[in-house]
Amino acid sequence: MCGIVGYIGHKEAYPIIIKGLKRLEYRGYDSAGVVLYDGNDLKLSKTKGKVSDLEERAKQEGTSAGTIGMGHTRWATHGVPNDVNSHPHFSNSGELVIIHNGIIENYEPLKKELIKRGYTFKSDTDTEVLVNLIEDVQKKDNLKLGKAVQVALNQVVGAYAIVVFDKKKPNELVAARLGSPLAIGVGQDEFFIASDASPFIEYTSNAIYLEDEEMAVIRLGKELKIRKIKDDSLVDPYIQELQMNLEQIEKNGYDHFMLKEIYEQPNVIKDTYRGRLHADTGMIKMAGVEDNLQKFLNANRILIVACGTSWHAGLVAEYIFEEFARIPVEVEYASEFRYRNPIINKDDVVIAISQSGETADTLAAIKMAKENGAFVFGVCNVVGSSISRETHAGAYTHAGPEIGVASTKAFTTQITVLTLIALRLANAKGTLTKSDYFRYLQEMELIPQKVEEALQTNDVAQKVAAAYKDASNCLYLGRGYNFPVALEGALKLKEISYIHAEGYPAAEMKHGPIALIDEQMPVVVVAPKQEHYDKIVSNIQEIKSRSGKIIAVVTKGDTQVKDLADHVIEIPEVSDALSPLVTTIPLQLLSYHIAVMRDCNVDQPRNLAKSVTVE
Repeated sequence: MCGIVGYIGHKEAYPIIIKGLKRLEYRGYDSAGVVLYDGNDLKLSKTKGKVSDLEERAKQEGTSAGTIGMGHTRWATHGVPNDVNSHPHFSNSGELVIIHNGIIENYEPLKKELIKRGYTFKSDTDTEVLVNLIEDVQKKDNLKLGKAVQVALNQVVGAYAIVVFDKKKPNELVAARLGSPLAIGVGQDEFFIASDASPFIEYTSNAIYLEDEEMAVIRLGKELKIRKIKDDSLVDPYIQELQMNLEQIEKNGYDHFMLKEIYEQPNVIKDTYRGRLHADTGMIKMAGVEDNLQKFLNANRILIVACGTSWHAGLVAEYIFEEFARIPVEVEYASEFRYRNPIINKDDVVIAISQSGETADTLAAIKMAKENGAFVFGVCNVVGSSISRETHAGAYTHAGPEIGVASTKAFTTQITVLTLIALRLANAKGTLTKSDYFRYLQEMELIPQKVEEALQTNDVAQKVAAAYKDASNCLYLGRGYNFPVALEGALKLKEISYIHAEGYPAAEMKHGPIALIDEQMPVVVVAPKQEHYDKIVSNIQEIKSRSGKIIAVVTKGDTQVKDLADHVIEIPEVSDALSPLVTTIPLQLLSYHIAVMRDCNVDQPRNLAKSVTVE
């Protein structure tokens, strides 16, 4: 959560920071702030609201001059979103200023001790406690800023990414991380600090990603120093060349990032299997799988841990792995898995799925699995992210930056990677016939084309959205592989339109949810002509007899469901196992258009953030 931007160099810092905050606003957007050092004093502007509100406030207050500064866009944890709780925060002396992403869990005892020592607090935040703790350490032991930060961080419990500035050291910024990402852009006589690389990609292609429990002292005209917070040992900085480009993080003519990302799916699915899928030779090549093939083949079971949309992708994978490779699979919410004393064996393979690669609960589940001797495989989208470093092996999804808070292309690319793994294992184990194996490989190559066809349902989805934009509740039903799609469709609707929605297996409807159905209840049924088709037709008839409004996603040319449904959205024919890659498309479009018609902030839905780096 929260977005951090810092700059030290020869350019004016304000425009760099503001532009960077706008790019990071997907991480949190209930308040924002900026502080600049103009050579004499620190100038601060902060406000409840979005970065655009901060721009207006800074203009009114004349906060714009200086070649060193930092900014923050917040997702509230401690203290309600208001001007006072917004970052940056000053120490009592006014000499230190900090921005912070994460949670200091022991802030209350630290705060009580600091109050005894004469410190006062203006905000409800744990961050103000941290900056005063750093000041207290600095003054008590007469330490330089870097050392004071290090000593203070050894006293805190929790997660953080921080940037600290000391007015007495006007050519220096100190940055540190534990459990929350932080990147340093290395330019020509200038440095950039940010939660990810998007704020500085037009200025430099060189980045250093701090590891957990590392801190950096960044001085103008001097070599960057990175140290371990625990033992003060020096770390050799590893400079990576960024693969991201500016075009990927711009809207490119689309009204919203979410819509752009929905329409990117044919290309990013192709990018995800490019170089891995060779249908003509019948080969799947994934280094992380090949290097650890025996661990997968000898696994007693596969445990999948994830949160939110990634959890739904894991549910799809459960069907695919068990069907193709005949390996038992359990799918767990990472947030529950880590706390319920789970049984993890050395012969288990744990697959951790996360778009950002920074999800706190999933990272904690990974650490638990490793401690119990399991082999851990990561599936994530962000190169160099924490999950990619913590896992034993993994595979990137190659979706490109996903800015919209509600995941779309992340879901389909995760399913793509997981399907490739399942097919590779099935071929190695001989659990699929050669003809079925080749058929699936060939069909995988056609999926981008079928997704392109599914995107042509946009106009129909828009008309359906107009009919149900004022609904208070919505039910989503699916069977087999498309039950997780129903869950994902319901999640998308509630995330961005704030309509209450629930997903169920279609057969479970009669065990409770059918009580909700009346003429006011829209029911979205994912009903392609597949294995359970006759059963789902029966479920639709049950809805029809109770006057529910039926929106059906059907295979092109379907007549049976079409005669029963109030609205149909047609998709191309696709096999059961690969159908989630296609059936999810019209549900994404439907949610998008309903949210737009309800005048909701599609890319930045209330109370949500993209990268959930706190528990």
